[in-house]
Amino acid sequence: MKYKVLLTGNNKMIINEFFTYMDFSFECFTTSDRYDDIVNHVKYIHPDVLVYCLYGENPDDMKRFVNVERKIASYKIPIVVVGDEEECVQLERIAPLMEMSIFHKPISAQKLEESIVRILKEGRTEDRPQKRSVTVTESTLKTEDVMRVAEELLAQLAEEAEKEKALAEEAEKKKHILIVDDDSSVLKLLRGYLAERYDVATAISGRIALKFLETKKTDMVLLDYEMPVEDGASVLAKIRDNASTKNLPVVFLTGVTDRKKIMDVLAMKPQGYLTKPIDMEKLSSTIKGVLG
Repeated sequence: MKYKVLLTGNNKMIINEFFTYMDFSFECFTTSDRYDDIVNHVKYIHPDVLVYCLYGENPDDMKRFVNVERKIASYKIPIVVVGDEEECVQLERIAPLMEMSIFHKPISAQKLEESIVRILKEGRTEDRPQKRSVTVTESTLKTEDVMRVAEELLAQLAEEAEKEKALAEEAEKKKHILIVDDDSSVLKLLRGYLAERYDVATAISGRIALKFLETKKTDMVLLDYEMPVEDGASVLAKIRDNASTKNLPVVFLTGVTDRKKIMDVLAMKPQGYLTKPIDMEKLSSTIKGVLG
């Protein structure tokens, strides 16, 4: 049985070790350190463990990770941290109540693999190596430590409240995106990925997309190039011929790799062109570039 491992953090060497030396036990996936990326990957991959590979993260990076831990706590996914002792101690100071299994470098790939497998097989938090206790009371801390922990928790709560307020304000002014593709699995994947940041609508065909645009407005269209009956080129031509939609930004999504076809696509002057399978980071940067 292989366990699903979601890897994040700056330590590319450790991440590569998971893919190179631990593939017998683990099916590995990587994600960026962005809050939305980690949360979405957890939601759709359903990993058995989240591994934070530390290397040069600053306190702000670590605080973002703490916010991620709060968000995914309901999934009951164990968290493993690998890094230098100094980095791990810094993370523990920032998140004194976060439950995690910590492994200090240097540690061999085999030892790390065996330890994580043991944690997953036990399926419980006790006896995890170097675990930070989740029970903090005055009997276990000095008075100054209690005050420090309380101040840190209040600061984290204030930061989280500010973030929630910002998200609420952003939700009120979300940009709208229409995704057009004849593959329902692509529609579902892209909608799930973009829904937290944008107001998303989907259309399973070019005809439905054009019908949508007759009565509703959107800020941008993600348009599949190859579709039956009404292909992407035809849809874009009709969008450009309509006075109310002629300036609507359109980005093509396509599996076309033939040079001549690509030139034909670009000749239509879309605002962007992304090949399938879609690179989500490239998709995000393209959308931000188009919508500002």
